[in-house]
Amino acid sequence: MKPKESSLADQSNRLQQLEKALQLREHEIQLLKETADAITGQLHLEILLQMVAERARDLIQAETVLIPVLDRDCEEYTYTAGAGRDAREVVGESLPIEYGVCGWVWRHRKPWWHGVLEELDDEERDRWEREAGTVIMVPLIGKAHLLGGISGLNKIGGGSFDKRDLDLLSMFASQVAVAIDNATAFEELNDAKRRAEAFQEELRQVNQELLKTNKDLEHMALYDSLTGLPNRYLVQDRLERGLCSAERDGGCLTILMVDLNHFKEVNDTLGHHVGDVLLKEVGVRFRQQLREVDTVGRLGGDEFAIILPHTDAEGAASVAGHLHHALETPLELEGGSFRVAASIGAAIYPQHGRDWPTLFRRGDIAMYTAKQGSDRFSVYNPEYDRHSPGRLSLMADLHKALELGQLELFYQPKLDLCSGAIVGVEALMRWHHPEHGMVPPDVFIPILEQSGLLKRHTYWALETAIAQCKAWSDRGWDLGISVNLSMCNLRDRDLPDRVNSYIREYNVHPAALVLEVTESTVMQDPDNVSEVLDNLVAVGIQFSIDDFGTGYSSLSHLKRLSVSELKIDKSFVMEMVVDSDDAVIVRSTVDLAHNMGLRVVAEGVENDDCLVMLREMGCDLVQGFHIAKPMPAAQFDYWLRQSAWRVFQTGDVA
Repeated sequence: MKPKESSLADQSNRLQQLEKALQLREHEIQLLKETADAITGQLHLEILLQMVAERARDLIQAETVLIPVLDRDCEEYTYTAGAGRDAREVVGESLPIEYGVCGWVWRHRKPWWHGVLEELDDEERDRWEREAGTVIMVPLIGKAHLLGGISGLNKIGGGSFDKRDLDLLSMFASQVAVAIDNATAFEELNDAKRRAEAFQEELRQVNQELLKTNKDLEHMALYDSLTGLPNRYLVQDRLERGLCSAERDGGCLTILMVDLNHFKEVNDTLGHHVGDVLLKEVGVRFRQQLREVDTVGRLGGDEFAIILPHTDAEGAASVAGHLHHALETPLELEGGSFRVAASIGAAIYPQHGRDWPTLFRRGDIAMYTAKQGSDRFSVYNPEYDRHSPGRLSLMADLHKALELGQLELFYQPKLDLCSGAIVGVEALMRWHHPEHGMVPPDVFIPILEQSGLLKRHTYWALETAIAQCKAWSDRGWDLGISVNLSMCNLRDRDLPDRVNSYIREYNVHPAALVLEVTESTVMQDPDNVSEVLDNLVAVGIQFSIDDFGTGYSSLSHLKRLSVSELKIDKSFVMEMVVDSDDAVIVRSTVDLAHNMGLRVVAEGVENDDCLVMLREMGCDLVQGFHIAKPMPAAQFDYWLRQSAWRVFQTGDVA
């Protein structure tokens, strides 16, 4: 070939090569542009990374492209996306940051390609050429920190990745880093949005639970947990609202106070769970007899209150009749039928009171009046208070006093005239009223009897007295204790078992307990009294005839009773020093009792002269203000330590 022709051929080849390089460059630019457009608009990070892997593989003609992504702590990396041969097997694998080419790139913060080998020493070059001679990797560096990298493995067709591949991949990586930052920010924004939405949902649920809890707490505060009826506080609130409405409209309003009769016997006989069923059923039946505007609530125990707006005395009587009728149908309890009756009292606004405390109290008074009558319903009548000032209101207060523990036992010492020692006490009920102060026993004891509360309170008094006797015994004080019983108690068939259970529970010797019954009580029903006495005496408990001389006892009856002691009434003892007739009666009683083998106690000893006379007559024991007044247990303990009278110690011999 001629030189000229050879030159033209070379020029043609070079031109073709340039055209081919230009086309390749145009292809690369077009590919970069398309890739940039594609990844810039992609905000889903996982899709974006997969797209980057596929575009990068086309761009540098690699058999495999992997995208390792650093964790937030830059301690390990995970192959998050990949394209090409074996990419699927590698994606998802995690490695420590120090491992392989990835570690080298991130430590040096510059790309790896075959040309880097020339920068290394011989030993390091040999190692890296064996491990990564056909690898290219560029770091992905975001705005704030290192993100990861783009790694290509093995050039398609063989050979190594060249400088051009490095430049293309580096240029591509700069675009990708921006896209990843955007996608990451978008995902973080979405994640924050999701967290905010989750927090809002959690907050909504918490608010709902809080509202439910508040409603539950409000319900617990205002409604009775057993029956679901309004409790005392809600009844009071509705009564106050009803009174405001009645005052505004010039109308009337009635409150009914309802107490179930003999409910305690149901609890004692069938058990509290049956009593609970009964209370719930009574609440349902009462509710069925009332209007929507009426309120029925449970005040506690077996006591209910019913508020009747726009209702006068006649309407109240009609409602009471419906309530009584609702209770006539037997209740099915424990597989058997059981009837319960109620006593109902009514107080009406405005004639019986203009505020809720007054209506409550007067409704209670009317209810206790109904309990004493035969028709089981009563409307408050001011005459009740005129005939017995404060008596009926005390009934209501006494009921609450038992619940609040306002009643307590005082103890009056008994002196043994032979030994000169305090050998026992009489336990006496006392009531300190929060408004009226100390209420005399002769006022509240009859109320206890009439209201049916005496049995329950006597059990309390017996247990308290026996427990106190045990406490004194533990201190070395050998003190007997006397407790008064009424006719109601002596008719109680459960009394012997209850007394025995207290004796066993507190490990007190039966002879330490003396049960006192009045002479008049004994004479009411001597046969039944004798049976109860015999049952208790059989286990070692002693009995005393109290107030002897004030009744009309038959000596034949007295002889048959299992008693060990006579108490001479104070009406004879107090005047015996100046009244010879009283002195004769006291001496005769002492002689009579001794002849019958009974111990004699004289009460009402208020001076030393009386004490001397009783000692001369041979009286065994005395009590009265000259020895000491009744006092609470703590005060008695102090008195006993400071008194001139010595206490009868355990082990003393009289």
